[in-house]
Amino acid sequence: MNDDVEETEVENEINDLEKPHHERFRILVCIDGSDESYRGVRYAAKIAKGEDVDIVLCYVRPVDQGLSSGGLQVDVARGNMLEWGLELPGITYLKKGRDLLIELGNMGDDWEQRAFHSDIAGTNLGDNKIDYTAKSGKKIVLKLKVARTVATGILDQWELGHYDLIIIGASARWDKKGGRAIRGFFDPAVAQKIAIHAPCSVLVARDLEIGHGHLVCTDGSDASTEMVKKDAYIAALCECPVSLMSVALDVESEPEAKTAVSEARKLLVDLDINVLETITKVGDPVNEIVEAGPDYSLIVIADSGKTGLERFFMGSVALKVMQNAFNSVMIVR
Repeated sequence: MNDDVEETEVENEINDLEKPHHERFRILVCIDGSDESYRGVRYAAKIAKGEDVDIVLCYVRPVDQGLSSGGLQVDVARGNMLEWGLELPGITYLKKGRDLLIELGNMGDDWEQRAFHSDIAGTNLGDNKIDYTAKSGKKIVLKLKVARTVATGILDQWELGHYDLIIIGASARWDKKGGRAIRGFFDPAVAQKIAIHAPCSVLVARDLEIGHGHLVCTDGSDASTEMVKKDAYIAALCECPVSLMSVALDVESEPEAKTAVSEARKLLVDLDINVLETITKVGDPVNEIVEAGPDYSLIVIADSGKTGLERFFMGSVALKVMQNAFNSVMIVR
């Protein structure tokens, strides 16, 4: 790989924002060292086989998490972070994620490598990233970010990159070191915060496995129709089979549910997406979707369209499914 070149991160991120949004599909994968986060990396790798999909692996260091340079000179810290050594939290996790992408064939040895640094008040290390670029323009990025909280850091990163999809693990990790339990960064509360406030689609990973397909839940609304279109693109990228499901609140509403899946199926067929099955249920939508979910890699459901604050106070079917599901859920917006 080529020699590193130091530039300001701000300049690079502005360049990213100036690109037309439709040119590339951008995935932000949040890394915390848990098995679930690396399942998220594998899923992103599956989606990103094409040349027009980029992946950013991000580890967020909370401001109160021992943000000294750990004995590193500041000028060294501004270089390639993988050359610092692997003692600092996050670097080991990011390197493992990068190595996994190489193993899965998403990244080659001939990619150009560049290091970027941005000063952050209150820490010697600041924000750091390594940008790997293929000759085709495809990018893999490792980002070590500092923020007040993990959730704030991830949402701030969206503002810099305007991603199409955020992938974050939902399971809490517990470490018994020192005789006490320490919750991992990306616990369910953090995942829920991201799902509520992120402007883009969010995939909350629980035991995420590749190959079992998408369970796409529709109610026939305009939001659901847009969700079906967006998931069709992702399903095509990862070559994932699609099943359609609609839930009627009562027997009288069942014809509407059948119409919803029928119209969604027609839409997907027109987009050359194969639909494995259509499912219509009668009952509570959250319970029916959650019960059906484990047969698939992930549940796909449309956002309510409310603002983040309204989602927090009023809730929605999408958020309730995310909170109660046994498997992975992607909320599309």
